[in-house]
Amino acid sequence: MQKRNDLDFEKFEKILKERVVQLEDNIAQLKAELDSVGSEDEIDDVEDLVSLKNISQKDNTILERQEDELEETLHALAKIKNGTYGICEKSAKLIPLERLEANPIARYIVGVED
Repeated sequence: MQKRNDLDFEKFEKILKERVVQLEDNIAQLKAELDSVGSEDEIDDVEDLVSLKNISQKDNTILERQEDELEETLHALAKIKNGTYGICEKSAKLIPLERLEANPIARYIVGVED
């Protein structure tokens, strides 16, 4: 497999590490919010209960997305360490620099994504 020598790996590593910190903070905050929400037994009003369930569903969806992005970001950092960052995981072609700058966790070139 080819290795990239045209990328500033330190720049991307810094961007990705900063994103990891952001995501971990967001995840911790969302989990705290979900934990602090009262249980159904504590809520007497049906409208409040429906509202609470909607908020909880939205927070859970956001939490799942943040956890997925964290996993992808950690994967990208691992690829930097093993020298495969910026190489399409399906075609083994180089991911264009512009794509990586727009989406540092990109795993594929456009056209071969899942």
